[in-house]
Amino acid sequence: MEQIDTKGENSLPLIYPTLIKRFQSLMIDQFFIVACLFLLSQLFANTNEEEMGWIKGILWVSLFFVYEPLCMVLGCTLGNYIVGIRVRKIKNPTERINILQSYIRFVSKILLGTVSFFTVTADKQKRAIHDMIVDSVVIYNPKNK
Repeated sequence: MEQIDTKGENSLPLIYPTLIKRFQSLMIDQFFIVACLFLLSQLFANTNEEEMGWIKGILWVSLFFVYEPLCMVLGCTLGNYIVGIRVRKIKNPTERINILQSYIRFVSKILLGTVSFFTVTADKQKRAIHDMIVDSVVIYNPKNK
């Protein structure tokens, strides 16, 4: 954990999580999504595929494409919560990113894949490329400090 002298509006020093912490959060979220998909498949296991197939498809796609962007706007994902990190606006780390920033961040993270994370170790604010694109920053939750 590296402490940086940058101050948020509340005058607390911002602490940027390492790549390992961000990866832990990502893995928790991936496990959660897979568990939800498994539960959904079990719920629909005994249903007529013709009648329920489209509903199952909508639920699966919604879970994948809505979970992270919506959670970022509302506060944090399950992985972020457990690890104790938050995604915030770079100009005001007390503010959450908006829904447009959240979706652009999500899509760019998917399109760039692991390449996006290579900048985390080189950047002093430990920002990935997808953070730079939408002017966001990942910080430790100031309420935990």
